[in-house]
Amino acid sequence: MTTSERIDTDVVVVGSGMGGGTTAWALAKKGVKVLIVERGGRIAKEDENWSPSEVFIKGRYKNSEEWLDLNDKPFQPGVHYYVGGNTKLYGAALPRFSESDFEETKHLEGISPAWPFTYKQFEPYYCKAEELYRVHGPSEDQYGAKKSKPFPFPAMENEPYVAELAARLKKAGVNPHGNSMGIDFGAGGKCIRCKTCDGFICKIDSKSDAEVNAVNPALATGNATLMTHTKVTRVVLDAAGKKVDHLLAEKDGKEIKIYAKKYVLSLGAVNTAALLLRSGVANSSDQVGRNYMMHVNSHLAAIDFRRKNTDNFQKTISFTDWYLDGGKGYPLGTFQMIGKVQGIMMKSYATKVPLFILNFMAKYSVECLIMNEDFPDPNNRVTITPSGQIKLARVPNSMKTHLELLKRVKGLLHKIGYIAVFRQPFNIAMNAHQCGTLKAGNDPKTSVVDQYCKSHDHDNLYLIDGGFFPSSAAMNPALTIAAQAIRVVEESDLANV
Repeated sequence: MTTSERIDTDVVVVGSGMGGGTTAWALAKKGVKVLIVERGGRIAKEDENWSPSEVFIKGRYKNSEEWLDLNDKPFQPGVHYYVGGNTKLYGAALPRFSESDFEETKHLEGISPAWPFTYKQFEPYYCKAEELYRVHGPSEDQYGAKKSKPFPFPAMENEPYVAELAARLKKAGVNPHGNSMGIDFGAGGKCIRCKTCDGFICKIDSKSDAEVNAVNPALATGNATLMTHTKVTRVVLDAAGKKVDHLLAEKDGKEIKIYAKKYVLSLGAVNTAALLLRSGVANSSDQVGRNYMMHVNSHLAAIDFRRKNTDNFQKTISFTDWYLDGGKGYPLGTFQMIGKVQGIMMKSYATKVPLFILNFMAKYSVECLIMNEDFPDPNNRVTITPSGQIKLARVPNSMKTHLELLKRVKGLLHKIGYIAVFRQPFNIAMNAHQCGTLKAGNDPKTSVVDQYCKSHDHDNLYLIDGGFFPSSAAMNPALTIAAQAIRVVEESDLANV
């Protein structure tokens, strides 16, 4: 490796996804000079962005290295190293957590711990994140997530098949409501309501992702700079070990030393923990990498050959009747529609089924996600092998709840006319909604960061991604990550440089 290059800035943010991108935007808006360091580059706008075969079968945009599972079996995780991070391929579902998600809650199989701040303290930042990410949502409060302001945009209208499905669900005894979606839709908007949203790159930039809604606006202020194709490899402390002195990074075969007054790591719950473990920092509690959570999720495809599904954009409803209480004194989880699945996309999972059969089934199918909370467990964790590889050990700890939720939902779908319901459980490789590896708390002995994501061990180090979650709730985490990023910049000392 050639001679080191030195870069100086006020604040460096490593990672440009929901946590890093939003943090950089909030800092830049305050006039802080911020350097965004991204391991990958920008995704090209190309026809392949919307090709199910390229995306789901050929894995065109998968660019992560292999990790190891609990049994040392290698897998390629569902993380993406691009400007915008995982939000470039996410489904743009941006719901809030409920008020009870911030409190200690008893579940069938465990205790969901309280957060070091309340929903009431946090709620104003949900409003700000919803503005930034152009969230459409229903006018009514749902599942204990009370709003002080209405959503910036109204809920998206249902297309005919989903409208009829919502009516049937309501008749069967549940109460569908609009999804909270980050979409540039409506007067002057770019969204065309296509069937290539979930899991695809939006080549017309109408999906609210961190690149479009945060990084680019940050750069436009003139206060932010973006460095791509740069991998941070180590966090180096000063002689006293109380502060970060600099970061070591690699770019084009060169070593770079990045010096700043404040340092923000936002690589995602797994990669941030891995970088800290490799560096031997911020871990006096021995909690870095522990308590990994990712929800217990299943995709369901329901088939009714009497009804052809011609909708393109079907991800417009959910129901959360059992979110706070499934009827037996404990929460179950949520039902959420996902983007329309095409036959070739089914082939990525149902590999032995002929494509013509999958294409036929897709004409009559509707797809959804069921999701429930898992709990922090110190043995579900990120570690680093002697060779430097990431190992991710996880045993789901709320499967009884998930199976009960699955039974309820399948029974409901059969009741309203679906003759078959197929399930695709999430495995460790999908690792969607990763969180919990850098627990926030007030006690430095049992947590990694304080309520503002500042390391208990190092005065100028902040860890802002899903890693700070003390619990996982049973909702998509992206909006909560964004809201916390804005809160940290506005309430903590991060911007005081």
